[in-house]
Amino acid sequence: MRQLVSVSGLTVHYSRADGTEIPAVNNVSFEIAVGEVLGLVGESGCGKSTLALSLLRLMPGAGRILGGSILFRGLDLLKLDENRLQKVRGAEISMIPQEPAITLNPVLRVGDQIAEVVRAHMPWSRERSRQEAMVILEEAGLANANRIYAAYPHQLSGGQRQRVVIGQAIACRPALIIADEPTTALDLALQADILLLFKRLKDRLHTAFLLISHDPLIFANLADRVMVMYAGRIVEEGLGDKIFKNALHPYTQGLLRCLSGISGKNKSIRKEPLPVIPGSPPDPVNLPYGCSFNPRCAEKMDVCVTRPPERVEAEAMHSVRCFIYGG
Repeated sequence: MRQLVSVSGLTVHYSRADGTEIPAVNNVSFEIAVGEVLGLVGESGCGKSTLALSLLRLMPGAGRILGGSILFRGLDLLKLDENRLQKVRGAEISMIPQEPAITLNPVLRVGDQIAEVVRAHMPWSRERSRQEAMVILEEAGLANANRIYAAYPHQLSGGQRQRVVIGQAIACRPALIIADEPTTALDLALQADILLLFKRLKDRLHTAFLLISHDPLIFANLADRVMVMYAGRIVEEGLGDKIFKNALHPYTQGLLRCLSGISGKNKSIRKEPLPVIPGSPPDPVNLPYGCSFNPRCAEKMDVCVTRPPERVEAEAMHSVRCFIYGG
């Protein structure tokens, strides 16, 4: 498959007021092909959102990209000036944030907010941009586009607001959409609708997605490949079916055990304790020496505290950072 994005050695730190450096993303490398859905999963605080923001150089003031490269269609986004980068954001790469409230202006009609995105990148009149916004609202799965266009964010449900934000993201037919926890605040029925919408966009527009979540289940029928992140590193990567059927890293196995523990019709009357991964996520300022997961790992060996494990191709199209497989 033709590569769309190639990230190599990306390293991102945050700086505290006292000068302390907080590593958030540590030497991360991956690729996304044209029209591919890549899932990124991990606990809160592991670096997922930082990675997403880094791809568009939208880091907050305390965040700094210290090294690596981000190639998009052959251009290194880390070397572009701000004017050129503005032409990429929204038009070629767009982002769906965790909360629609972050994106939507409460005092503007939602249709006008989509039309603004179109006009920012297309040399079109206001009327043509308005007509395009109506089409986009329908593509985002919103019935009665005239009514939705004229509504303000507070007049819409959470699911409708999320679809409006998706409309903003697809307005210029970008090659890549970064979706950061796009279904977190939605009930199960709406989650399923949004994921089905993503699948339709992928199939019809050949849009690639970087789909980020703490819940691997949302990737089950959508992601072509899945990456598992822990303490700023990618610890496992493989085809979606390989990750779900044969997880290799003890952390990935723990995540999937937790999910299986809450499934089933009788979960409300469950008597045994829910499965959990013991311990707590590490403090990024004081990461354990060696493998960052070693304090929580039931498979811990002596070598696990000597150095971080290297990436190993344990199976075809399935890599892992774990000494069990060589490392």
